[in-house]
Amino acid sequence: MITLEQLLDSRDRRVQHQSELLSAFPGCSLICLTVQLPGPVKRSPDSLVIGGAGLAALMGVFGSVLRHAQVRDLETGYEAYLLVPLPALEVKKRCCKIEDEHPLGRLMDIDVIAEISPRACFTPPICNWRGPRSLGRDDISVVIPSGAKEPPISRSDIGLSPRRCLLCSREARYCMRAHTHTTEELLAKIAKMVEEYTKS
Repeated sequence: MITLEQLLDSRDRRVQHQSELLSAFPGCSLICLTVQLPGPVKRSPDSLVIGGAGLAALMGVFGSVLRHAQVRDLETGYEAYLLVPLPALEVKKRCCKIEDEHPLGRLMDIDVIAEISPRACFTPPICNWRGPRSLGRDDISVVIPSGAKEPPISRSDIGLSPRRCLLCSREARYCMRAHTHTTEELLAKIAKMVEEYTKS
């Protein structure tokens, strides 16, 4: 079992690791696979099956262009990272196809993250102050840290609807926020899905 503090710390470390990977592989889109497992236990036989299945599916789609892959089997959850030299929106579409069509795809969280483009980063200052002369674009220096990244691309960015709950037809985020279903109900559903997958 892990605590909330451990979970939050693991998220911070994952974000830092994502930035480091983007810095090490400029021009690549980063795929980050994690397993959606409710409750305080994030590493289990089921989570390893789900993570392994997700990695295999990603390798099947991106293996021919893969620049780097890494798996981290942590108490705070399974993590896999893949870097591919493809446009992030194209990568996200392929990853969502896995999430939507793989038998265990609903249990996978596949984020796609791109490095920030210097041009996309330029934002003119909003200021009413006027000095001896007006500031022009050439007077502004924008410094972008190595590995700085865009937020993960969302399903709506590529025209897809939000993911649905495992147990009902509502949007998953609503059930999560409202605690509509118990952890036990969700884990039982996950165990059944994994059992059916491994027997198929």
